[in-house]
Amino acid sequence: MLKQILIIVFFALLSSSLLAQQPTREELEKQRNELKKELEQIERLKQENANKTKGTYAEWKLANDKVVLQDRVIDNINKDIYLLDNNMYTIQRDINKYDRLLDTLKQEYAKSMVYAYRNRSNYDFINFIFSAKSFNDAIKRISYLKSYRNYRQMQGENILRTQELRRKRMEELSGVKEKKTVVLEDKSKEMNALEKQKLEKDRILAELKKKGKQLDNQFAAKNKQVKKLNSMITAAIDRATKAAIAKAKEDEIKRLAGMPKPVTNPVTNVGTSPKPLKSPTIKKPTVTNVSVLLNADNAALNTRFENRGLPWPVDKGYILMHFGLQELPSGTKYPSPGLTIGTEIGSTVKSVFEGEVSAVATMDNMQVVVLQHGRYFTTYSNLSSVSVRKGEHVSTGQVLGRVMANDEGVGSIDFIMSNEKNNFDPEQWLRRKGN
Repeated sequence: MLKQILIIVFFALLSSSLLAQQPTREELEKQRNELKKELEQIERLKQENANKTKGTYAEWKLANDKVVLQDRVIDNINKDIYLLDNNMYTIQRDINKYDRLLDTLKQEYAKSMVYAYRNRSNYDFINFIFSAKSFNDAIKRISYLKSYRNYRQMQGENILRTQELRRKRMEELSGVKEKKTVVLEDKSKEMNALEKQKLEKDRILAELKKKGKQLDNQFAAKNKQVKKLNSMITAAIDRATKAAIAKAKEDEIKRLAGMPKPVTNPVTNVGTSPKPLKSPTIKKPTVTNVSVLLNADNAALNTRFENRGLPWPVDKGYILMHFGLQELPSGTKYPSPGLTIGTEIGSTVKSVFEGEVSAVATMDNMQVVVLQHGRYFTTYSNLSSVSVRKGEHVSTGQVLGRVMANDEGVGSIDFIMSNEKNNFDPEQWLRRKGN
């Protein structure tokens, strides 16, 4: 028996916690509006790049993003409908409760009215009082009659109050039903839009599959470019590590030079030569759990960098390719080292955080900038021009260069984030669009 009670209590607590986690209708509506804004932005990008992106990976990516966002809009609407259904169920349950209460109140009121009708004459009233055995008993009977009259009045008021509560809940139910009708109409429109978007996506996918080899060749060339880019980043990190080690050794030498020299013991025994003092050894710093790049000069810099919420490297843009292993429309896998961000050709590329220019290089007719932010590095590739020099200190938001067209003729940059060990996902560090 105890086990059954514990199981019931467990599921009651679980259901209450799940209900507490559910978003409100206001939150769902806010999310839906944000999703629709993203859809509108993607549609604007498609229209603006209609000539450039036609029959390209960028066109397919935009179409695919629209389908994904449209699915999320519909999922949001379904959650809204679920909340409305729950609300309607709760209101209807209250109405049923009021109906049962009204039936009970009306039956009791009818009985009291019948009783009052049967004992309506003044003779019965006076006879009831004067039949008392004592004066105190008569007073009690008068008090009883007054209480009974008040009770009947209260019964009537309770009926009116319950009817008013029921009326309000009926109005609420009607309002919720109207809202649900509007939401269902919205869902129908969004479902129709989703079907059109899926057809558009499938059409673009079929076109890309026809020229799948051409697309694969483009990304094979891009993959070779990425390997060169990773080598450049690794070289920049190695140089920064060696410079940090050299500086640490130099600081240690200066520290030891500033220490007081040890006093040698005077020679007490003639003919006995004193043992020579050992010179202190300088240990070479090694990259352990605490990065050699994380020295006193940039510890505060790293703390601020690790707070995340970094600005985007371009003012307006959309993600053409996410970080990690990506599957192309042809089915080929492509290891993306960072984010490929589509944007207007010639638009400015900016530093996402303050730091030092670690490398500026030309690679396959494009410019590349690598910045060091303490133990972190950011790389900006596919630039048509560069406006900074190696060794220069840059601030957050400073212009580094301008965007050039990629192999498909679409403006884009490759944005990579690294530490001394590997690349990592920039989306986890950049602030959400619109923030």
